[in-house]
Amino acid sequence: MARTQDEIRQTNVKKILLAAEQLFAEKGYAGASMGEIAQMAELPKSNVHYYFSTKKALYQDVLLELLEVWKQDALCFELYDDPRVVLSTYIRAKMNHSRNRAHGSKVWAAEVMQGAPILKESLRDNLYEWAKLKESKIREWVESGQINPVEPSYLLYMIWASTQHYADFDYQIYLLNDDQPLDDLQFEKAVQSVTSVILRGIGLTA
Repeated sequence: MARTQDEIRQTNVKKILLAAEQLFAEKGYAGASMGEIAQMAELPKSNVHYYFSTKKALYQDVLLELLEVWKQDALCFELYDDPRVVLSTYIRAKMNHSRNRAHGSKVWAAEVMQGAPILKESLRDNLYEWAKLKESKIREWVESGQINPVEPSYLLYMIWASTQHYADFDYQIYLLNDDQPLDDLQFEKAVQSVTSVILRGIGLTA
């Protein structure tokens, strides 16, 4: 059956975003060209410009798509009430995306470390309220005695730093692991270690 125009568009946009994500991570915003992105996506350069008129527009969409992925990871804050379930689920989701979307995490880190020069207003609009809702949930756990007293924002920062380390510093991990990426068993142990340390720090067991 022939694909619809919308299906073709969705497929092409996804290919372009993933190719751009990798090249922006490897070469930076300034170093990556639309031509190289088109080549990696295996599409004509004209197709890339059809969906994204400028490199800046493509870069913004790469970052905003990543933010949406991470928002999906945090849906557990809305689905469950038990802090152990919520945080264990969230940490595992973040770890999995650090393993499977390492390029995206690196692009995000580079943008934020520079003061978000391109994404500044969009970042403020898309991140601030979302984070405050998660902080509110954590504050409820503290007030109800379900977890030890902790500043909600600092707990989130700790989770983000611990989980995204496996993406942003994957080469360092590779070097320290005898020039090998973590295998499935090692990665599972890493997930369990991060989860255990964070949960125990707020009075929970993993």
